[in-house]
Amino acid sequence: MRERFYRFMQGRYGQDAFSRFLLGAVLVCIVLNVLFRSRLLGGIAWILLFYTYFRIFSRNHGARFRENERYLQATARFRFWADQQKRLAGERKYHHIYTCPGCRQKIRIPKGKGKIMVRCPRCGREFQKRS
Repeated sequence: MRERFYRFMQGRYGQDAFSRFLLGAVLVCIVLNVLFRSRLLGGIAWILLFYTYFRIFSRNHGARFRENERYLQATARFRFWADQQKRLAGERKYHHIYTCPGCRQKIRIPKGKGKIMVRCPRCGREFQKRS
């Protein structure tokens, strides 16, 4: 059965970031439709689902690639911000992150060192913080 599916998908575009976003939007529409019982939300969910599977099974790689690139360009700033927040959350386990009062530069200080004098690498200002 798996081999038959592989043969069926050969030459088709498949799933990308934009199709995953569309599937998420379908899920949100379905949940909202269950809560509010709206025909409009149900219709939007069906249209988005149809379009998502149309993109996945499409053989027009060029058009689907351009659609995905437009989506990635439109969401680049948000994805960069989300990646930064995820990285900072991981660093907070072992480090304090302070902001320099002079130049607003973020400075990472290891935890567990007591009160220390912190010197900003950008502007050279010194300030005291607990680590």
